[in-house]
Amino acid sequence: MQYKRFSLGALWTNGYLFWDDETRDAFFVDPGGKTKAVTKFIEDNNLNLKMILLTHGHIDHIAGIHELVPYVGDNIYIGKNDAFMLKHPSRQLQALLGVNCDGLENFKTVDEGSVIDFPGYKIKVMETPGHTEGSVCYFITDKDGHNILISGDTLFAQSVGRTDLEGGDSLKLENSLRRLAELHDSLHVMPGHGPDTSIGEERELNPYWPK
Repeated sequence: MQYKRFSLGALWTNGYLFWDDETRDAFFVDPGGKTKAVTKFIEDNNLNLKMILLTHGHIDHIAGIHELVPYVGDNIYIGKNDAFMLKHPSRQLQALLGVNCDGLENFKTVDEGSVIDFPGYKIKVMETPGHTEGSVCYFITDKDGHNILISGDTLFAQSVGRTDLEGGDSLKLENSLRRLAELHDSLHVMPGHGPDTSIGEERELNPYWPK
C-alpha cells in the first residue's frame, strides 16, 4: 500500500495521499489546508490525482479542496448527510478558524456500504455519525489484501472527535464506536488528527471505548 501523510491547515489535519505503483493513479483524503506540498509531491513523482475523499465536512478537512479540483473535477466524495457543509462552508467553522472557503456544487455522495473501486484499491464506506451527522470512515483494501481504516474525526489515538459543534451527537458517536469495536484488533487506523493507532490499541487504552 503506497501512501504519504501530509499535515495541513491551522489544525494540522492529516491528509493522506494514496497511489497505485503501476498506473500512477492517486487519490487524496481530507485536503484540510493549502496543498502546495501535496501537488509538488504529485508532480515530482509523476502521479495522476483522480479522486478526493472527505471524511466529513468541517472546514479543517476541506479548506484546500479548490486547489485540487482542477485535477479531479467532480470526483469528490463526502457522506450524504454532510453534503450541505461542502455546499455552504460558511455555516460551520470557517469564521472561527479565519479560513475562507467557497462552497462546491459538483461532487458525489456516499453512504453506508458504498464501494469505490480505484486502481489498486477497493474502498468501502462505513457511516459513523457523531462528530458530524455525515461523518464516514473509509475501509481501504489494496490489491495485496492489506487493510487500513481512515477514521477522520470519529476516532483518534486514545481519544474521539468532539460532539459540541453543529451536527455533533454524543450518543450517535458512542454507537459508531461500538461498530468500530467489532473490527479486528490488528486493523491499522489513520485518524484525522494526531498519530496512527490500531483497533487493538484503542480497545486497551482509549477511555471513550465502549465497554
